[in-house]
Amino acid sequence: MCSDHYRKEKDTLGEVLVPSEAYYGSQTQRAVLNFQISGKHLPRSFIRAQGLIKAAAAITNMEVGKLPPDVGQAIVDASNEVTEGKWDQHFVIDVYQAGAGTSQNMNANEVIANRATELLAGSLGSSFRVHPNDHVNMAQSTNDTFPSALHIAAAEQIVHQLLPAIQTLEQALETKATEFMSILKSGRTHLHDAVPMRLGQEFSGYAGTIQSMYRALEKSLDSLYELGLGGNAIGTPINTHPDYPQKVITEICRRTNMPFRAPTNIFSFMQNRNAAFRTMSILKELAVHLIKMTSDLRLLSSGPRTGLSEITLPPVQPGSTIMPGKVNPAILEMIHMVSCQVIGYETAIATAGMAGQLEINVMMPVIAHTLLESIELLTNALPVLVSKCINGIQANEEVCKTWMESSLSLVTGLSPSMGYDLAAQIGMQADLENKTLTQVLEELGLMNENVKKEIDPNRML
Repeated sequence: MCSDHYRKEKDTLGEVLVPSEAYYGSQTQRAVLNFQISGKHLPRSFIRAQGLIKAAAAITNMEVGKLPPDVGQAIVDASNEVTEGKWDQHFVIDVYQAGAGTSQNMNANEVIANRATELLAGSLGSSFRVHPNDHVNMAQSTNDTFPSALHIAAAEQIVHQLLPAIQTLEQALETKATEFMSILKSGRTHLHDAVPMRLGQEFSGYAGTIQSMYRALEKSLDSLYELGLGGNAIGTPINTHPDYPQKVITEICRRTNMPFRAPTNIFSFMQNRNAAFRTMSILKELAVHLIKMTSDLRLLSSGPRTGLSEITLPPVQPGSTIMPGKVNPAILEMIHMVSCQVIGYETAIATAGMAGQLEINVMMPVIAHTLLESIELLTNALPVLVSKCINGIQANEEVCKTWMESSLSLVTGLSPSMGYDLAAQIGMQADLENKTLTQVLEELGLMNENVKKEIDPNRML
């Protein structure tokens, strides 16, 4: 029964009560009732991309004479408002929804149709209205617009947010590498003593790894620049003007200032989410490297009295509810948790990829959610890592020197002159008797100026 709070709408399945103030319509409302699963919605970046596509489609359909100018312009204006975020509260579909994202596409179609109707002096749910399917969705299908929206959203987020965040991290690590390059320390392999190195060299390794991930992610953009608009339901251009595919992509390029293009093979684009899988695999690799790097920094800063304590992290918050004065590596722990989530998301996308059947992969909503949330998590986390941790790291030079001078791996410098076996015997004797290499060498009568040079850490570097 209708009330002031609801209006009655009809679709192919019958009548539906829709909240009076809602810009969405019957199909969206059915999805809201069917899929109360997580309370999570696809992000702002995806809704923005949907608005871009709907505006570009309307402009193209007007240009080829398929859409009346007044209706088309109203759709463009309403779509622009969606792009700008004006109607985000009306995008209400749960991430876990009907396959392929049909509900999400209809959510956009209905919001834009109702707003366009309003702009043409109509009213929500009016009998005179811009139609969500006939007008807003003209020459489109969920199957070509949804993955295209994902590509646009992911590419924009990577270019404008994630890549700059990665670059800032790389630069911060390079700065620390330069700052720490004069500090000698013991290297470690298998968590045991290894030959000497510079603390700056250790940090330069982190910087180089992050730089390689920047390049890999930048390269992955090429596959995201493919848009299958005009592919319609399965790749055949049914119900589209011959000029539609190129014109609509050109308009998207104009609006985003990014080099989107038609796929090399439209049927491959429709069948598979290759670009999402490739991009996610790089995000997973980045997460693996972040775990390794932050674990290293936690080890190097462990203590301050009972650990390695070669570096000091900036304190950001108390670390214990029971131990006064304890400070933990909180920022590094946060990065580790974010990275674990991203690695898990990569598994979710890979599993969803296996669900592709014939002409479509119906798992597109969860693929979009996991990829875009991974980008967002990393984009938000990396600047915090830089500003609240990396920039404030200090080297404990005396501690580094103490560990280095007591390292038995200095014996490696003796191998060329004394041979591996004798050098190993000297090292093992020093360890067994808890003596320095210098003490053992002097007791054995082997110490001279050349030997001193051979175990000098500066020479080994």
